[in-house]
Amino acid sequence: MNVILLERLGSLGELGDEVSVKAGFARNYLIPQGKAVRASAENRSLFEGRRVELEKTSGDLLVAAQARAQELQDLTVTIVVKAGEEGKLYGSVGTQDIADIVSEQRTAVAKSEIRMPEGVIRTLGDFAIDIHLHTDVTVPIQVAVVAE
Repeated sequence: MNVILLERLGSLGELGDEVSVKAGFARNYLIPQGKAVRASAENRSLFEGRRVELEKTSGDLLVAAQARAQELQDLTVTIVVKAGEEGKLYGSVGTQDIADIVSEQRTAVAKSEIRMPEGVIRTLGDFAIDIHLHTDVTVPIQVAVVAE
């Protein structure tokens, strides 16, 4: 299925690009989230009429994300949890836990912005976690998990 992107998506393309994606991805994610519209003659003309507005909105979102990134620069978060003698946690530290602590200390961060490619944290130690604020803005933070 061909769609016209209404914002820059890192893996797909730039604002205004016409890309071919799987029908389910377009139907279930891109179109409902407002990230794309079906590629048709009518939608192409509507997009060209809104291009300036969409580019301005995209620029504003980038500036806001960069401002939030400055606030989160060089942040180290300490999370105190119950752990066994071998350093294994009773439970785990996930994206919601990190988002709550970061939001308390600096600026509001959504759970969906936290990137943990290795999964949840189940041991004590220091971990590098990325906060993905925008397609072009990712901020690394340090998370220290310590025992009670």
